[in-house]
Amino acid sequence: MQILLIRHGESEDDFLEENYKGTTDLPLTVKGVKQVEKMCRRVSEEFPPELIWSSTLLRASKTAETLSNTIKCPVTLLEDLREMQDRENNLDFRLRAQNVLAYIRENSANYKRIAIISHGGMITKIIESFLQLPPAINDVWFNSDNTGIHLLEYTDHPYKLIRFSNSTTHLE
Repeated sequence: MQILLIRHGESEDDFLEENYKGTTDLPLTVKGVKQVEKMCRRVSEEFPPELIWSSTLLRASKTAETLSNTIKCPVTLLEDLREMQDRENNLDFRLRAQNVLAYIRENSANYKRIAIISHGGMITKIIESFLQLPPAINDVWFNSDNTGIHLLEYTDHPYKLIRFSNSTTHLE
């Protein structure tokens, strides 16, 4: 199974203070909508998913809705795909990501390619879980630009692939 991990487009949240954790629910900017449209064209042409999972936060759910409308596949919203919450520490956040990845895999077993639309921190934690990095390690960051796409793959072989990470060629 292939998993497209896609960060939402630019949102009003991007302009909040530096230590902001992503718990507000602000919309995409005009620029963010254009980024999403470009990402959707690329995904539709190069690697369309059969199912989309998305965070419930507006910036991600609108990104997922636009992708769904472009490629005509269903979207399932999951609250657990939200960014790190104020009440969570790094370990809790990582464990939530690990659990949501397991849930998504189990409930997507009949699909060859799915997409997950989420946030930078959650994408990092999902990749850590995919790579089975020890949860106590929290000094790793997998950069995700607005509408950045990562392609992970579970293969029939005893290894997993990261085909590419944070690709934004659709914005060029």
